[in-house]
Amino acid sequence: MSILKNINSPEDLKKLEESDLKNLSSEIREFLINSISKTGGHLASNLGVVELTIALHYCFSSPRDKIIWDVGHQAYVHKILTGRKEMFDTLRSFNGISGFPKPKESIHDIFGTGHSSTSISAALGMASARDLLEENNDYSVIAVIGDGSMTGGLAYEALNNAGRTNTNLIVILNDNEMSITENVGAMSRHLSDIRIAPTYINAKNGFNKFLKKIPTIGEKTGSLIEKTKDTIKYMLVPGIMFEEMGFQYVGPINGQNLNELIKVYNKVKNMQGPILIHVMTKKGKGYKIAEKNPSLYHGVGKFDIKTGTLPKNKDSETYSDVFGKTLVKLATMDKKIVAISAAMISGTGLESFKKIFPKRTFDVGIAEEHAITFSAGMATNGFIPFVAIYSTFLQRGYDQILHDVCIQNLHVVFAIDRAGIVGEDGETHQGIYDISFLSHIPNLTIMAPKDRTEFIEMIKYAANFNGPIGIRYPKGNPAEFSSDGDFKPIEYGKFEVIEEGSDIVLIYAGSMAQTAMKVADNLKQNGVCPTIINARFLKPIDESLLLELSKKNKYIFTMEENIRSGGFGSKILEFFSDKQVTACSVINFALPNTFIEHGNRNLLLEKYLLDEKSITDKILFTLNL
Repeated sequence: MSILKNINSPEDLKKLEESDLKNLSSEIREFLINSISKTGGHLASNLGVVELTIALHYCFSSPRDKIIWDVGHQAYVHKILTGRKEMFDTLRSFNGISGFPKPKESIHDIFGTGHSSTSISAALGMASARDLLEENNDYSVIAVIGDGSMTGGLAYEALNNAGRTNTNLIVILNDNEMSITENVGAMSRHLSDIRIAPTYINAKNGFNKFLKKIPTIGEKTGSLIEKTKDTIKYMLVPGIMFEEMGFQYVGPINGQNLNELIKVYNKVKNMQGPILIHVMTKKGKGYKIAEKNPSLYHGVGKFDIKTGTLPKNKDSETYSDVFGKTLVKLATMDKKIVAISAAMISGTGLESFKKIFPKRTFDVGIAEEHAITFSAGMATNGFIPFVAIYSTFLQRGYDQILHDVCIQNLHVVFAIDRAGIVGEDGETHQGIYDISFLSHIPNLTIMAPKDRTEFIEMIKYAANFNGPIGIRYPKGNPAEFSSDGDFKPIEYGKFEVIEEGSDIVLIYAGSMAQTAMKVADNLKQNGVCPTIINARFLKPIDESLLLELSKKNKYIFTMEENIRSGGFGSKILEFFSDKQVTACSVINFALPNTFIEHGNRNLLLEKYLLDEKSITDKILFTLNL
C-alpha cells in the first residue's frame, strides 16, 4: 500500500509511525525519478535530501516553523510533502509549479529563492523579527543551505552577524559534494550527542555562572578552563570554524539516516542560540546512474530511466560550447588569456579550457562579486581575464563591475551567458536586465552576436580590445546567417547593415536576429521593404548611422530580449531626444518591466508580444496596413 498517496500536508506526515518513514523515502525517490524523467528538472540534489526533508517536516511544524531553502532547487521533496505532488507533471512549465520556492505558490514557501547564499541572511532577519514580537513568537526558523552555497560571501556575512546576536536560529548545512569538514567517526558523533544533551547544556551554563561568582580566582579559573577547552575543541571538534563564529556545531550527521536526523532535530529545536547542524548527504541517492555522475544529473531535461540516456539535439552545439572552443584556440596563441568562472565551469562551456589550461582556469565558487574583482586584479598585471557568468548571476557583481573594473578602465571581458529569456527556471533566472544595468556604466562596451560566426569574431575582438567589454549571448544553439567569405569586419561602435530598404528600419539586438528576419519576410509580403540592421554594439550605439536613417525613414523599430526600461531601444530614444530628432519615430519591441515567470521560451515571447506574429501585426497596424 502506498504511503505517499495519503501525504498531502505536513500534518499527514506527522500521523505516520517513525518506522514508516523509510518506506516513504523510497516512494518519494521513485516518484522524483519518474516525474523528472518526463518534465526535466533538478534531480541529483533532490534525491540526496529526501530523508533530510522528511525529518524536517516530521519534527517541525511548517508553516508556523519557518523553513528557508537556499537556492531552492533542492526543495522538490518539500513541495511534495506540502500538497503539490499532484502538480508535478507541470513542473517548470508555463502556468505550472515552479522549480524553486515561491511564496505565491504555497504558504509553506516562506521565502522566494533562486540565487545562492541568501538563506541564512533571510532566516536571521525572520528570527530577529520574531524576537521583537510580543505574541506568537515561539517558533523555529531554519535555513537549509548546501555546501556549494557556502562559497558565497553573503553566507559568511550572515553567519558572522548571527553568531553575535545569540538569536535562536537553526542552520542546516547540507554537505553533499564539497568536503567542508572531514567526518572523524565515532568520536565526532559522540561529541554531538553530548552537545545536544540538555543535562550537558544546563551543567555548562550553570558551571560558568558558578565560576563568575567566585571572587578573584573565578575569572582566572574560567579563562584557564576556556583555553584548555579550546585546545581540545581544535583537536576534536570538526566544526570549530562555526564554533568560533558563535554557533553551536552539531555533526556531522548521516543525512540518509532518518532516526539520527529526527533525534537531532527534536533536540536542537529546544536549544538556545544559533545552531549549525552539519548533515552529510549523497547527491543522486537511490538512482545509481545519478550517484555515479551527480553533476550531469544535477539539472536535466527529459531522460530514459533505465539507461539514464539524455536526448541529444541534432544541432547540439550551444553558444556556451562555441565560447569554450574559441577561447581554447585564442589561449593557445596568447598565454595572457585566463578563464574565470563562478562555480559554472560546465555551464559556461569551460570544461575543455580547464582540461587544457588548468593553471589558467579559476573557479572561484559561487562568488560573483569576488570573481569580478579577482579578474580586475589579474588585469592590472597584464592578463586578459574572460569572466564567464550567467546574465542573472552577473547582477550580483554590479558594484564590482562599476567600481573595480570600469572606473580603472581595465581590460576584463565579460562573457554574459544565458542573456534573454531562459525559460523554465523563471523569474530568478531570466537574463533580461543586463543591458539596462550595464549600458549606463562609463568605459564599458557591450556587444551582442547575431549568429555563430559573429560570436566567434566578437570573442576575438574582445580579446584584443583595450578596456572593459561584455558580450551578451543567449541560451541554446546559435543560428548561422553568415555565408563563407561575406562576413563584414567588426568596427568599434558600428552597426551592420544587413539589407537596404526604403520604407522603415528594423534594428535587432543579438538573439532577436531570427525573429527580425522572419518579420522582414512578412512585411515584404505586405508590400513593405524594410532596411534591416544588426546592432553589433549595444553600447556605444552607431550614432552617425542612426542620424542618417532618421532622415530617410519615418519609423525605426528596435527589437531586443531585455526589459524596455534602460534597454537598447531606450538608448536610441534618448539619443534622438538629445539631438532633437522629431521627424522619425522610434518604437521599441522589448519585454515589459516585470518579472517573467517560468515556461517555454517561445510561449513566453508570444505572451509578451515579442514573437514574429505580434511584432509583424504591430508594425502593420502602425503603418495602417
